[in-house]
Amino acid sequence: MKQAEEIASHLGMPYDTLDEAARKVARHVAARQHISRNTADDDANTAGQCAADAVARFGGSWTFIMLFGATLVAWVVLNSVILARYDRSFDPYPYILLNLFLSMLASIQAPIILMSQNRQAQKDRLVATHDYEVNLKAELEIMLLHEKVDLLREGQWGELLRIQQEQIQLMTQLLDKSPRTP
Repeated sequence: MKQAEEIASHLGMPYDTLDEAARKVARHVAARQHISRNTADDDANTAGQCAADAVARFGGSWTFIMLFGATLVAWVVLNSVILARYDRSFDPYPYILLNLFLSMLASIQAPIILMSQNRQAQKDRLVATHDYEVNLKAELEIMLLHEKVDLLREGQWGELLRIQQEQIQLMTQLLDKSPRTP
């Protein structure tokens, strides 16, 4: 837990004041565990949810639009031209039965599409939360790497200064031993 608190200090806040996602990230960084996962595997769909997704997927496709348009044209042609000649049209103009079917289709299809959109929004929120956690962990890891590089650099500068002092000392000794010429 101590390491997680040290990691949290890089976020500029005490561990206890972090939100749950940031705490989770701090624990994963401290334990050196990965945080990324396939969010598509997190989804356990019920039969109704799968059906809602399928209806929304088909209802929002060009195939549905073309089939629906062809059905409407066929309905109008059948009732206005073909069956009207034989005085047997079952839904004459203004197509009240067709309007009833269209209203029923819309009243069933709209809530199903809304359910699917709500589920998609929930999935998007989960993915966004996961992305936040992964990005925060990456940011913390980069900050820790910067600290390590800075410590190494400081150590190297100290070592270079020590070597330089040693060289100056050796050069002074050489100058002192060499005969001086006026």
